[in-house]
Amino acid sequence: MEDLISMQEFCANHNIGISFVRSLQETEMIEITHIEETGYIHASQLKELERIVHLYFDLDINLEGIETINHLLQRIDSMQDEITALKNRLRLYETNEV
Repeated sequence: MEDLISMQEFCANHNIGISFVRSLQETEMIEITHIEETGYIHASQLKELERIVHLYFDLDINLEGIETINHLLQRIDSMQDEITALKNRLRLYETNEV
């Protein structure tokens, strides 16, 4: 339970409705763990959830737009990982040629 944050506590601290967090779960943007009828958010998801809250409430981006942004950011991360792996392979070949 140490790495779980009560959904009610998160919503109260960020001044948002629980229904918003539930809609994020329905669209599979976050996962909620239920223990004895209380919803909890994993601490590892807090950064992502706070980013989503910022996009939705501060920048007025709808959930579909946020899903698209998340998808594009995941693709960018994947490509960055691939670029790093390719650079490492290239460096390996360059050091072997010298």
